[in-house]
Amino acid sequence: MLPNWEQCIIRGVRVIARSTLNGFVRNRVEGKFQKVVKGHLDAWYSETAKATWKNPAELKKQYSSASIVSAERVVFNIKGNDYRLITAINYHYQVLLIIWIGTHKEYDQIDARRVQYDKQHYRDPSN
Repeated sequence: MLPNWEQCIIRGVRVIARSTLNGFVRNRVEGKFQKVVKGHLDAWYSETAKATWKNPAELKKQYSSASIVSAERVVFNIKGNDYRLITAINYHYQVLLIIWIGTHKEYDQIDARRVQYDKQHYRDPSN
């Protein structure tokens, strides 16, 4: 539990890092779908940055379709479940780390409990 003076400082979940979402849209989403996918990710980011979840149950109240994978891992469905976003959340410090984002098909090929962040996954494939 945070001291009273620290509680007033926390205004919402700190999402790390928005650049991962932007890189994914820019480099991994087909051009004609980029605007729509970016819109969905921006809406998720905005909602999440305002949240103050104390535990997974509170998160599920807001995102009933989210999958709680472990005490800290949560998978969000993006754009009607076309995309999956794996995160690690520290509820005490109100910090959410983006671990992985990809298509539903790609998600089926990984283990959400063990996958680690890989910056190569979000880079421009032509480089």
